[in-house]
Amino acid sequence: MRLFRELARRKLRTTLTILGITIGIWALVVFSSMANKINALVEGGSQYFAGKVLVTDASNIAVGAGIAPMNIEVADTIGGLDGAAAAAPQIQLIYDPEGGGGFGVSETILGSVAGSDEGHESFEISAVQGRLLTPEDEGSRVVVFGSDLATKEGVSVGDTIDIRDETFEVVGILEPTLTAPDATALVPLAAAQELMAASLPAPVQEAISPDELISQVVAYPAEGTSESELAAQIEDAVDNVNTLTGAEFDEQIGSATAIFNAIIIGVAVISLVVGGLSVINTMAMSVAERTREIGIKRAIGGTRGRIIRELVIEAGVIGLIGGLFGLALGALVVVLGNEAGRSSGTILFELTPGTAIFAVAFSTILGMVAGVIPAWSAARLDPVQALRYE
Repeated sequence: MRLFRELARRKLRTTLTILGITIGIWALVVFSSMANKINALVEGGSQYFAGKVLVTDASNIAVGAGIAPMNIEVADTIGGLDGAAAAAPQIQLIYDPEGGGGFGVSETILGSVAGSDEGHESFEISAVQGRLLTPEDEGSRVVVFGSDLATKEGVSVGDTIDIRDETFEVVGILEPTLTAPDATALVPLAAAQELMAASLPAPVQEAISPDELISQVVAYPAEGTSESELAAQIEDAVDNVNTLTGAEFDEQIGSATAIFNAIIIGVAVISLVVGGLSVINTMAMSVAERTREIGIKRAIGGTRGRIIRELVIEAGVIGLIGGLFGLALGALVVVLGNEAGRSSGTILFELTPGTAIFAVAFSTILGMVAGVIPAWSAARLDPVQALRYE
């Protein structure tokens, strides 16, 4: 209680110091929560692309839906390579060409034949409602929604929904994966081929049958073949294609993540400078005001270590209070931000226990470290001179 009475003696100064720390920790919590979300998406993407090679057309020509089509014969060619254990032809389309995507990943339609990976897919998905697609679904209009896209569309198993002016029955909702499947509508390959054909210009539609269309191939390396070796084989065997391995995905996305994490470090440094200077100023003024009191304590036998300990603890309490307020304010922003974007599938933040503990510990340690200098100065005061201080 004596400690809080000391803080209450300088209400305005203490309040302003706590406010400065609160703002810094609030910014740290909000930005860190956003970084957590991005890092979770990146980690999920790394797992999603691991153990496979994604093959797309290299022409970079935006046709109709914005995706360059390929002939399904490409998948047969890739599947026949010595280094390929399986090659799954797929259609990937923009879910809503006139709308925007969610945070981190784009909303897409993914058409494939269930089981075409022949058991080589390592990224497992499961249905929290209903079921997954089966090979028997080919020829029907059914869809399995990712968790974020299902929330945005407000659909449940058994509902019907129009996707690109075609009616589909919802047969499943996926469990959250924190990566691409969350914003994906999974449909049978034949249905996706028809959707893609309908999006192409009339001359292209007349020149090709829908069942010949694909937009990408997912190739799985055979035992003893690395992803990079399979990618090289594909590029040698098939003209005008791009390949993407899991390692290349990590390299491409890692640079962007590093930039955002650097921003978080910058916020922490700013919090350190602003909060630290505020605490040093507050504690220095406190020492000046309590010089006689400190002199009395030293005169009656108070050790330098005890003086330092009392003032450092006092500074730490200021940091702790500012950290708790900053955490509460940051958590409020995170909750409100996520709730505001939940209906559209845009979840911006992920506040983890680790982030919360770090924020409070950071502010407390910051206060204690900043209080060391004034505390050391106070402990070195000569008792006689301190007693004469007016």
